[in-house]
Amino acid sequence: MKCCDNRNFKSKRIFFFVLMVPVLFFGIGAVVMLLWNAILPNLIHVGVISFWQAIGLLVLSKILFSGFRHGSPGRHMHSHGKYQHLKEKWENMTDEEKAKYKSNWKNCCHSDNNVEA
Repeated sequence: MKCCDNRNFKSKRIFFFVLMVPVLFFGIGAVVMLLWNAILPNLIHVGVISFWQAIGLLVLSKILFSGFRHGSPGRHMHSHGKYQHLKEKWENMTDEEKAKYKSNWKNCCHSDNNVEA
């Protein structure tokens, strides 16, 4: 049984987030700025905004509309049923199968000397 298809998953995930966070930050800010400047000055006669003002609007709207909570409201309310099939699978395993699964998981994913030569 394979518990991890890729032993470098953690490092790739870190690289992905280090790369994607700035891209998303600047991309969303640019979209807000472009939409504001394309629609609102002609519609309600407000001034154009800069990129950093668009970022400020995003931060302000985050604070005003969702507070400092992580994620969306009610996000964790239904997560208890998300992994119900895994819980049932675990409960139906024999003690030997559970021990084998734990051993494979520990050897595959939690060992520091998984580097292939």
